[in-house]
Amino acid sequence: MNRCPSCGTTYPSDARYCPRDGSRLVTMLAPSGEPLGKIAERAKVLEEPVAHSNLVGQTLEGRYEIVRKIGEGGMSFVYLARDILTGARSAIKVLSASLSRDANAMARLKREASLGMRLADPNICHIVGLGETEDGLVYVVMPYLEGEILSDRMNRRNFLPPDEVARLVHDIAAGLTLAHRLGIVHRDLKPENVMVCRRVDGTEYAVVMDFGLAKERPAGAELEKLTATGIILGTPEFMSPEQLRGKPLDGRTDIYSLALVTCEMLTGKLPFNGRTQQELMIARLKGDPAPLRQIRQDLVFSQALERVLLKALQRNADDRYQTALEYAEAVGRAVNEQPGGADDARPFKGFGRRG
Repeated sequence: MNRCPSCGTTYPSDARYCPRDGSRLVTMLAPSGEPLGKIAERAKVLEEPVAHSNLVGQTLEGRYEIVRKIGEGGMSFVYLARDILTGARSAIKVLSASLSRDANAMARLKREASLGMRLADPNICHIVGLGETEDGLVYVVMPYLEGEILSDRMNRRNFLPPDEVARLVHDIAAGLTLAHRLGIVHRDLKPENVMVCRRVDGTEYAVVMDFGLAKERPAGAELEKLTATGIILGTPEFMSPEQLRGKPLDGRTDIYSLALVTCEMLTGKLPFNGRTQQELMIARLKGDPAPLRQIRQDLVFSQALERVLLKALQRNADDRYQTALEYAEAVGRAVNEQPGGADDARPFKGFGRRG
């Protein structure tokens, strides 16, 4: 179960935000101190063959030596591995036994790998390769990233200072820009899909992960069949109005989601409220986002930053920023302005090195 830190209401483990006040929920712990969701997931693992859930010590196809398990979920297990040929560390995502026998799931995984291998960029966790062992174990190879998931950082710190937010937004936008130039839309951008990593010199940078729901446009007949046009895919709290309506999507839907992520980084909350998930969706379809200074009256934001977010969260995609980098640059300029100022056109100082 998850609990709202503001009002104390409890929700199912798959809920992320309190519909009453928009606060991010925190995980309730069992008496042992372990998250309740982890206990349930461990029980689910027992249903999977040992070959998939316990690969530690094995070597896949003579190349990837499995070191330890680093994550698991309903669709896959993720392992840290050492590439015997290069010595590099890799993350190996193994499809669960049940889904590896599902033709649609396999087609989606192959599509994810095909897209991901085109997204080599410092700000994207791209896919290196796709493999399958003789006994039918299917896996995806990705670079191993060390860092902190953005959602964990926000849970730990509640909100982030504007200058830090501007740097992270720029990095996320840089990764999205490559994808959008290739005609690929992420469709599920959220704090859980961003990793904050650290370079050797100590500076931080953001990496966009999990293009599993990504979609090329225009889509071919086979892809349309897989994604079932009109069916909503993604995380409801971060969906654009056009995504909620099941309309055709382009890169501007990711800009809308990035603006929601920006708002949450700045305030710890989302700018739409509702008592139920349905009310939250309707608020985005028909209502306007709450101003930053209304969400967090204890914090001070510039008028320029308010205007930037308002533009990025327009219901009509034509009224938003048209590219991710255009939005990121606007955020950077607004953050450089002193709170209470009116001119958001002052030159942006820049973000320094990229990637």
